[in-house]
Amino acid sequence: MSSHCCGDDNRFDGTDNRFRLALIAVIAINFIMFVVEMVAGHMSNSKALQTDALDFFADAVTYTISLVVIGMSLRTRALAAMGKGISLLLMGLWVLGTTIYQVFYLQTPEAQVMGIIGALALAANVVSVLILMRWKDGDANVRSVWLCSRNDAIGNVAVMLAAVGVFGTGSGWPDVVVAFLMASLFINSAIKIIRQSRQELKSDNR
Repeated sequence: MSSHCCGDDNRFDGTDNRFRLALIAVIAINFIMFVVEMVAGHMSNSKALQTDALDFFADAVTYTISLVVIGMSLRTRALAAMGKGISLLLMGLWVLGTTIYQVFYLQTPEAQVMGIIGALALAANVVSVLILMRWKDGDANVRSVWLCSRNDAIGNVAVMLAAVGVFGTGSGWPDVVVAFLMASLFINSAIKIIRQSRQELKSDNR
């Protein structure tokens, strides 16, 4: 993200019908992929796939909230973004905790299923990223949408790398390592969203 976007008082606030239509399309993509990846994650015993499925669900909810608050006051949009940042942080911590648990009860996931579903999810997220690319430098509400989309694409590449690692080693450790990295990405993005939201709330109180 460019550093200037956090200091610009005239950031795009989402009030554009094209942005609304883009959000609706991406919401549908994320809900569908949440169901697909969660089922596949349970079937293949992949923690990385289940983690990525939760990210799809969180993004779908995030985009829905973003859609609802478009056109509202800066304070309302900033508070909504703050809530999304906190929920993303909690999800990252939950994933971190469940992954640590997985370390002590390590099972080898099915690499083939991980690879196929990871490729499908990557394709879905690349489409979402391309749809939202032009609006990546908006206010905290808009920017949170971009960060979540970027996380998804990175996460899917990571899942595919984990699948290669599981296939090559016959071990579940690559899956666990990727889940750890994805949890760290969630937490990092949550902190960015929360910081920008706080800046916008301070600006609105001046």
